[in-house]
Amino acid sequence: MERTPNAPHPRLLLWTLLIVYIFNFIDRQIVSILAEPIARDLDLSDSQLGLLTGLAFALFYATLGVPIARLADNGRSNRSRLIAVCVAVWSAMTALCGVAQNFTQLLLARIGVGIGEAGCTPTAHALIADSLPPEKRAGGIAFFGLGIPIGGLMGTLIGGGMAQMLGWRQAFYVVGLPGLALALFVWFFLKDPRLGRVAATDAPPRLSMLASLKRLVASPAYCLVLSAASLVAFLSYGKGVWVLIYFQRTHKLSVGETALWVGVSLGLAGILGTWLGGWAADRWGRHDRRHMLTLPAIAMTLAAPLLFLGYSVDDWRLGLALLVLPTVANSAYYGPAYGAAQVLARPDTRAMAAAWMVFAQNLIGLGLGPLLFGALSDLLKPEYGLQSVRMVLYFAAWAGLVPALLFWLGARALGREANGKELMHAGVAHAG
Repeated sequence: MERTPNAPHPRLLLWTLLIVYIFNFIDRQIVSILAEPIARDLDLSDSQLGLLTGLAFALFYATLGVPIARLADNGRSNRSRLIAVCVAVWSAMTALCGVAQNFTQLLLARIGVGIGEAGCTPTAHALIADSLPPEKRAGGIAFFGLGIPIGGLMGTLIGGGMAQMLGWRQAFYVVGLPGLALALFVWFFLKDPRLGRVAATDAPPRLSMLASLKRLVASPAYCLVLSAASLVAFLSYGKGVWVLIYFQRTHKLSVGETALWVGVSLGLAGILGTWLGGWAADRWGRHDRRHMLTLPAIAMTLAAPLLFLGYSVDDWRLGLALLVLPTVANSAYYGPAYGAAQVLARPDTRAMAAAWMVFAQNLIGLGLGPLLFGALSDLLKPEYGLQSVRMVLYFAAWAGLVPALLFWLGARALGREANGKELMHAGVAHAG
């Protein structure tokens, strides 16, 4: 792919976007490790914790992501500076979480974080797709996706350490304020590779939000991948919050111990799984696109029984060890899923293809996962007491078989749609 004079080197772009996404997930997920001390300080229920860690953020994050992606797909917009503004907003709102004196104030601050972060992922995916050739896009998106486990790990470690030493309020200041400096760097040094290109005179008109959705849902492969990714998000975000609380309540680990042992172990597993998924999607899907989704389909099937065993044992060390491999397996979907979306999208709807997936993933996953896990825990408390979270995690373990099946069906549909299009295009080129 030829670069314009204004375009950054792909490595610079990927590394900058990775750092942005790391900050994104630090600020998004730090509330998970701080949930227990926040609940004690502000006297919150499990349902309120679920709202703070999930729906309060996700409702605005998912909803605003679509119109921002529409703006990003506009050929005249500067996508790099759009990301810079988003970084500044979510960083400032994260810092404001530290001054909250009650549930309502903290809820509003978390909503602000969601508003700021709404424009990051779809815009970044479009930048990556414009900077890399098709056979490297899943790997590039997976590299960007490493920000999820790295940011989650760093947020857990920083949040747990700061909460142990200084308190949960200071933890929000420490992770929020440096993001303002990052926003300035992105504004001045990251260039949009699209700027400076000569627009094609025969380019098709840009689709509206609803038209882009209509075009995408006409693809069975896209619908299956979107559904699978949304269920993965529902389970992952729910487990991400409540497994930390589980180790504190059931196994009596402190906040600092949970951050160190659980956060580091599962964070490193997530990093490995995210990288592995992108690598496998590019390698196996190079000649047959359906194999982009083979790894997540198989891996999530194998993960379910191991997760159940990990939650059922009474020794926390053994339980944590049993959770490592399933975490690797369940993290391998990111590059394949979003890479497949870019395969199915036309060039002027790259951000929208990612945005509709982000919308579904976060409204269903981040919005409802932690909230419904918390509500179910409250419902089971009268019978199971402090073991209510363990019962919820049992359900989450076996529910992972559903997205595994959807990824398997999605792989077959992707093979029919993507490979058929490529053969058709190759035939047209040969005839010409």
